[in-house]
Formats: sequence, structure tokens, C-alpha cells
Amino acid sequence: MACDRTFYQKFFSLTFTIALQNLIVFSVSLADNVMLGAYQETSLSGVALANQVQFLLQMLTMGVGEGVAVLGAQYWGKRDTESIKRILSGALRLGLVIAALLWAAVFFFPHEVLSLFIEEEAVIAEGVSYLRVICFSYFFFSFTNIMLCALRSVETVRVGILVSTSTLIINVCLNYLLIFGNLGAPRLGAAGAAAATLTARAAESVILVLYLSFADKKLRLRWHELLSFDRSLFRDYLRTGSPVLASNGIWGLAMGLQTAILGHLGSEAVAANSIATTVFQVLTVAAYGSASASAVIIGKTIGEGKLEKVRQYAKTMQLLFLAIGLATGAALFLVRDTVLSFYAISAESRQLAEQFLLILSVTSVGTSYQMPVLTGIVRGGGDTSFVFINDSIFMWGIVLPCSAAAAFLLNLPPAAVFLCLKSDQILKCFVAVVKVNRFRWIRSLARQAAA
Repeated sequence: MACDRTFYQKFFSLTFTIALQNLIVFSVSLADNVMLGAYQETSLSGVALANQVQFLLQMLTMGVGEGVAVLGAQYWGKRDTESIKRILSGALRLGLVIAALLWAAVFFFPHEVLSLFIEEEAVIAEGVSYLRVICFSYFFFSFTNIMLCALRSVETVRVGILVSTSTLIINVCLNYLLIFGNLGAPRLGAAGAAAATLTARAAESVILVLYLSFADKKLRLRWHELLSFDRSLFRDYLRTGSPVLASNGIWGLAMGLQTAILGHLGSEAVAANSIATTVFQVLTVAAYGSASASAVIIGKTIGEGKLEKVRQYAKTMQLLFLAIGLATGAALFLVRDTVLSFYAISAESRQLAEQFLLILSVTSVGTSYQMPVLTGIVRGGGDTSFVFINDSIFMWGIVLPCSAAAAFLLNLPPAAVFLCLKSDQILKCFVAVVKVNRFRWIRSLARQAAA
């Protein structure tokens, strides 16, 4: 039985809006990437390493936020916004503690942190100058993204575009001034890029606070409500969200280890990986948007008690994910030469970046299917622990050991190591197709929380 028109309208509306927001968010990274690449390859490599800490923060923060989104979407199906706000209160505290811990680590020990990834002192020095400034943005980043996840659980997503657009405009303008020293501004290089991003993160938090205070019509948040703490709902949140947080945490750490493996192959491999990964993030926004959209739709439908529609929606979504994956892979393949023409990098770095992009143009098809199936449908349906178990097995049991062996024992070229690092994106598809079509992941979390 075909899905109703309302489903397609909701799916494409949410996917497009979230994808557009993600496109703007990743465009901020792309702007930093391109401008630093034009400024100096050493700065590009140093900031790429420093951003591994930002990526870990992003994964942990989104783990906290996705726990709110999964549980909140089911309460939204019941139109119980009071419970969503109480869940949000506890999640914000957890997110800010995580931000504080990472801030302390990189503010007091920046050189030691970056030395885990590479031994080249010139690259480390650039990364340290960036970290000293950017670490203060961690608090703004955590607050903004957890709040946006709460809004997403009640199907409010357009404000994310406004927030992200402001970040992009502010960041690009300040990058132009502070990286290169244009219009009489100081020429700060990597430190200038950090100052630009910090300013943009602070501005987006202010915009979000203003929206929630004066424009939001769903959550109707009163700021003093965030001071309250509901122990029972926080325990329910932890039961739901801790596997998501753990899954995102191990993924963030694994990405750091992947960069460390490539880092020991030389700064050219680090620069190439930074370029390829940033382009990949920009062009896979539809896949990530579809994952977030499917989690909200599935969670809300379960909250409404319409379990037959959940099965129907899950089957249709899988076909949509495959179509998005094929389009994404083709786009990566077609734009690789054009994108690389913007970078002032060495011939070796350019060659490696092209090889990495070719690999990603294939593995992105797998990413666009298995990632929204597992983190969207399965996780949104209530089975939040499966992704953690699955990622742990693939990343720590297969990908990292094989990649380390390829790099350090077999001395394979960087492209072969990169292929090993991305192989799980195809392998997980076999697990995803079996898991999702058994439908054992459908769980009513809101009823358990309310009991």
C-alpha cells in the first residue's frame, strides 16, 4: 500500500529544510577550509587536526540532542510539550558539562592533544593558535544544537536555517578580514579563523534565544523552566539517550583515530582528508537531513499509536534513501575537479584529495542508505542501543584494526588506507537491510516514561 500524500509532504519538507540547514552549517567549514587552503597549507592541516576536537564535541552534543529528539518526538505525538521541556532541562546540563570538559582539555593542554595526531611541529603550532580561541565556542555550540534538536522533535526546523545562515555570513566576512588581514584588520591566519567562528557561534546562540523568547509557538519555553530538574524523566532520557551518546562518542573518537592514522602518513594526507571530508559533508546533507526527518516522523507516528503506518513508512523511506545515495555519489564524482581547483595545495595533496573523493563517491551510496536507516528509522523507532552495538563492532573490531595494519604493517599507500577507513559504510548496509525489515525496533518510549 502506497504512503499517503501527507507523508511525502512531511518527509520532503523536513528533509529539505534540515538538509538546507546542514548545507549552511557545513559551508562554514568549507569556507574555513578553502580560505585557509588559499592562505597556507600548514594552517589548513593544523586547523584540520584541531577540528577533530570540534568533531568529537559535535558528535557528543548531537548524541545528547538526538536523545531529546527521539524521546521528544514520541511525546510530541501525544502533544505533551511539558515533558519535552523537562527532558530538555536535564539534557542541557549534560551537554554543557561535556563542553566544559573538552574546553579544559584543549585550553590547558593544546599541544599535547594535537601531538596525538601528528609529529610535525609547524602543523601543531598552527593548530594550537586555533584551539586557544575556538575552545570558547564549545559552550555556545552545545547550547544551540541541543535547543535545535528539541525544536526539531516538535517539527520546528526552519529556525535552524536562520541560525545557520547568520553563522555563515558572519564567519565568511570575518574570515576575509582576519585570516588575510584585509581592510586594515590584523593578519592572524588560523587564529583569525578561530575568532571568526567564535563570534559566529555566539551570534547564533543570541538569535536562538530571541526566537524562543518571542516567536516560538510550540514549546512555549519559559527560561526559568530550564532550572527545574525532573529526576524520573531524566532517568527515562538517560535510558533512551545514553546509547545514542555512547554511539556518537565512540564515533567521534574513532574519527580522531582515523585522522591520527592518516596523520602519520604525512601532512599531505591530512590536508587531502580535510578537503575530501569537508566536500563530502556538504554534498551528503540530503542523506543526513533524511535521517533526521525519518527519526521525527517515525517517533511521532509511534507516539500517535499508528504502528501499521510505521511499517509502511519504513519501507518507503528505504527506497528514498537509495535514490538520495545514488544522486549524492554522482555529485561527488562530478564536482571533484572543480572543487580542487579552489585550493592552493601541493600536487601530492591534490592527487590524494582526488583519490579520496573518488572513494567517497562510491561509499556515499552506502552511507546514504545505512545511516538514515539505522540512526533515523531504527533509532527514531525506539531501539537506541542497536546503533551503538553495531558501530562498536564495525569501527573498533574491523575498520580501525584493518586500517592500522594497512598503514603501519603493510605500508600501503594513503588511498588504500582511506578505503579501509571507509569500508564500513558499505558493509553496514547488509546489517541495516535485515534489521529494519524485521520491525523489532518499534518501541513506545513515551508510554514507558509516563508509567
